[in-house]
Amino acid sequence: MSENLHEKFMREALIEAHKALKHNEVPIGAVVVCGERIIGRGHNLTETLQDVTAHAEMQAITAAENFFSAKYLTDCTLYVTLEPCTMCAGAIGWAQISHLVFGATDEKRGFTQFAPNSLHPKTKITNGILENECKKLLSDFFKKKR
Repeated sequence: MSENLHEKFMREALIEAHKALKHNEVPIGAVVVCGERIIGRGHNLTETLQDVTAHAEMQAITAAENFFSAKYLTDCTLYVTLEPCTMCAGAIGWAQISHLVFGATDEKRGFTQFAPNSLHPKTKITNGILENECKKLLSDFFKKKR
């Protein structure tokens, strides 16, 4: 996909992150795209659902799998505003998502530091898309919390 399409879909993930922010959730959003069409959306719901696994990626993956009535998302791209954690990277790997695109890196909990081999071996990774916008949303949220 072109840089413009990556930015377009990352903006959709940012819309999801703003939904999380409205509910006082950590503002992380995700969308799953297949054939330039969004087939799954999700935002962080860990506080709302009182479920530590209710990350944006998990919500988007589940929605996309429901769309296809299938567990594999080959030929799909996941856009997420923050680098996935190891749990989400594992789910991305099990779903066989072919391309992961994320905005900001997560030095504290990101999978590239702790579990770099957790994705499917064929998964392509692109990072840094709208990185500053993704970082700012998170840093502004945590500044208000402290």
